[in-house]
Amino acid sequence: MILTAALILALSSVALLQFFISYCRSMIAASSAVCLSDQIWEVTGIESRQLRGEEFIRILQLMSLCPDSGGNSGAVSAVRTYFRMISFVRSTLRGVIPSIVSWTDAELSGCAHFAAVALDTRISRSRELMSQQYS
Repeated sequence: MILTAALILALSSVALLQFFISYCRSMIAASSAVCLSDQIWEVTGIESRQLRGEEFIRILQLMSLCPDSGGNSGAVSAVRTYFRMISFVRSTLRGVIPSIVSWTDAELSGCAHFAAVALDTRISRSRELMSQQYS
């Protein structure tokens, strides 16, 4: 009886993890089609116009300064968790599977792009709200 319950719990956990990863990857893929505005490059100070995974945390810090009027905080939290998972996989398996570094770099860059798109959306909505209040 206990073994059956443990097996069901394990399989459910694996299925939930697989769903979570698919959900995060689909959000990241959808955001990759969005071109970032010039204001994002100015706000973040990234001159190369290429996002790397290292910028993800800084973009999240900038995002915390901007009010969330669009309600995408759940998606941002999910991608933040996914970012941490991928970072853990990278640091753990880098010595064992050297080819994993390029894949994790691409995933982490995708997370940074997602965060930049979310920040861009927040900035645009904030500017819109301000212009509505002034008019």
